Amino acid sequence: MTFPLLSLIVFLPVAGAAVLVFLRNDDAVRWTALSVTVLDLALCIAMLAGFDTTTHEMQFTERRPWVPALGITYALGIDGISALFVFLTALLGLICVLASWVAIDRKVKAFMVSLLVMQALMLGVFCALDLFLFYVLWEAMLIPMYLIIGVWGGDGRVYAAFKFFLYTLAGSLLFLIGVIVLYFNGGETFDILALTAQDLPFRVQSWLFFAFLVAFAVKVPMVPVHTWLPDAHVQAPTAGSIILAGVLLKMGAYGFLRFSLPMLPEASMYYSTLMLSLSALAIVYGGLLALAQDDLKKLVAYSSISHMGFVTLGIFALNLRGLEGAILQMFNHGVTTGALFLFVGLIYERTHTRSIADYGGLMKAAPVYTAFLALFTLSSMALPGTNSFIGELLVLSGGFAASLAAGSAAVFGALLGAAYLLGMYGRVALGPASVGGRYKMRDVNAREMAAILPLAVLVIWVGLYPRPFLDVMDVSVKHLLTHVQSKGSGQ
Repeated sequence: MTFPLLSLIVFLPVAGAAVLVFLRNDDAVRWTALSVTVLDLALCIAMLAGFDTTTHEMQFTERRPWVPALGITYALGIDGISALFVFLTALLGLICVLASWVAIDRKVKAFMVSLLVMQALMLGVFCALDLFLFYVLWEAMLIPMYLIIGVWGGDGRVYAAFKFFLYTLAGSLLFLIGVIVLYFNGGETFDILALTAQDLPFRVQSWLFFAFLVAFAVKVPMVPVHTWLPDAHVQAPTAGSIILAGVLLKMGAYGFLRFSLPMLPEASMYYSTLMLSLSALAIVYGGLLALAQDDLKKLVAYSSISHMGFVTLGIFALNLRGLEGAILQMFNHGVTTGALFLFVGLIYERTHTRSIADYGGLMKAAPVYTAFLALFTLSSMALPGTNSFIGELLVLSGGFAASLAAGSAAVFGALLGAAYLLGMYGRVALGPASVGGRYKMRDVNAREMAAILPLAVLVIWVGLYPRPFLDVMDVSVKHLLTHVQSKGSGQ
């Protein structure tokens, strides 16, 4: 394909950010940012419409020399593993603009510029086919996210921003060392597809596996390198939390899928038991922490640790059901938890409190709000008929096939999820009326509905008819699994 669709998708937000620099009116800034994200989403939908689900080969590929002396190229492409995340990133970018329409009332231009640059970098990560390009984009994401938390966050924003930056930078430095080692041991190339075809010695694979593990585990985040996440979520503005939960956490899991499994298959199989154990720990530990929270935003943040544990469990189950469930659950988590953070932001704008104890009787004060909150709460619980049920069922099926203990821990984590989510919804929506008495609570407006409805549609669509989403990834996942099993077993 000669038309550079992926470059257009990646660089359109950058062009939009450049236009924003010359605008002076905040309303013009908001409408321009919204127009850019709508157009970017439309391009991503066109990309999915033209995606060939019958091949595992990279599609919409683009290659241009960048630094020929070092074998560095500007290379983009997507397969069934990355296509859904490109779409998800564009969708959440649009929702972040809508969610920030009123909530961000100072330095609006700088915020929207940061948001659009962040979107471009995230899209680039999912499209990059050159390891050096991937690393540059992966590392550059820290800057706009740091600004979004540190400038527009809550009272503890500076501490949270520094903690986020230092944790992720430490992981990224190990990743850089791993990239350099991989470059010299993989034929002095940064081409991701070429590196995937290499047969590295097990000793090298083991070293690289743990270097990558630290980098990706911080992003997921996995226990015990998870402590930056609650602080970042609590202090970030609503859009920042949506980006963190919806896209940034997926970067770590995507790294396992794009690098650890295909490039280090023998080490991935050898250390799969360790990864299953860490995943089970995250599921249970995150669930217990969420159960103890009285801060609504912290509850959703700790639930992310538990839900991402299901993702890594499915990945390192190293079977078809587990891998497809993990990828689908990555997409589902972006939709559902992104929506829950949106709902936390909506109620915080009205009440300026996140304490669950301050809520109650919300169903009478805001019936539409509580109806949609119920939908996303049930989705987070993986109730049959919602999107998360399909992904979690596949992960549990694959997890039990790989490890009875890890599968059992995941079931216990799912029960914890039901406990803290039902408890939260009961206190917020069905408890004694307090919101109407102390706070002026209004229901959602048209702009907020525009942000809610696409996510609600995806919850129901994936829950009732997941086949189109599974078809996108199926051939690519089967190819990856065959590659890992053949290379990992030394055949």
